[in-house]
Amino acid sequence: MNAERQLRVAAFTAGSAAPSARFRVRQYVGPLAALGIELSETWPLLGAFPPKSRALRPAWLAGTLAQRLVQVAASRDADVTLLQREMVSTLPTIERLTRRPRVVDIDDSVHLRRGGWAARRLAAGADLIVVGNCWLAEIWRQWHRSVEILSTPVDTERYAAGPLPGRPTIGWIGSADNLHYLAGIAPALERVVARFPETEIAVCCDRAPELGRLPVRYVPWSPEAEGDFLGSISIGVMPLADGPWERGKCSLKMLQYMAAGRPCVVSPVGMNAELLREAELGLAAGTPDEWAEALSSLLAEPEAAARLGAAGRAVAAERYSVAVQAPRLAALLRGVA
Repeated sequence: MNAERQLRVAAFTAGSAAPSARFRVRQYVGPLAALGIELSETWPLLGAFPPKSRALRPAWLAGTLAQRLVQVAASRDADVTLLQREMVSTLPTIERLTRRPRVVDIDDSVHLRRGGWAARRLAAGADLIVVGNCWLAEIWRQWHRSVEILSTPVDTERYAAGPLPGRPTIGWIGSADNLHYLAGIAPALERVVARFPETEIAVCCDRAPELGRLPVRYVPWSPEAEGDFLGSISIGVMPLADGPWERGKCSLKMLQYMAAGRPCVVSPVGMNAELLREAELGLAAGTPDEWAEALSSLLAEPEAAARLGAAGRAVAAERYSVAVQAPRLAALLRGVA
């Protein structure tokens, strides 16, 4: 147990299934407790993201804010408030009713919403801003003098870095909102499967993908399914466009593949490119030809693929694991308290 005084942190997140809440807040609860920090997480039962039906949004907003007000009142005895983005997606609302000091955590290009107005308001009420990569740090330093970079961690204990599966399998994991990136490399995947007919495409997501004639194994996403899914693939892919939204991404998919000891082929965009420079752990691909060639080379040389996977696992464990990142987050929280 850390000899320093017990610190209580009230964290407000977007919900139980939100990846940012799971990875950047919830998985820290146990490790922070061992460091003398009690982190309590709350979220609105109606969710922090608006329903698709515009007719339902006024009632949703009123209900969400009512729940948030109750949660804010219950958190007044905390030493630090941790805001995972805004309390209501893209809208600054009652953040300033929370107790200071306030730490704002950002792991996406949310500053692009509403012309940056909401982000600037959020920054103005913060005592510290924690972001997930260098590009986000440059953006938020325009609005706040105290910005720290803390990469999204992966719990390397959850992912067993076992041997590559018998059947060559190209895997993608993520949310349905990002399936269009995977669909964008479907022509390259078709070329790879034509060259290596035994290859399977595996997708773990909250919605089945539409990838034409490709041999797809769909695994419905759940937190419990992640580890087994990552262990069942040979190569992980993370295709992206090269735009401001994508540069704000914190390479979670890539880090998950690395933690599972799987080589990856990724778009060299934003943090993806930074990770590729840390070690020979994967390959970069931009054009359809590059995607087809990179994937084919790894399928043709499984021993080389295994070496890349082992290197990625080592980097994930040494630099991006929860065990390594938790003390840094603890220091940031104590520093602002």
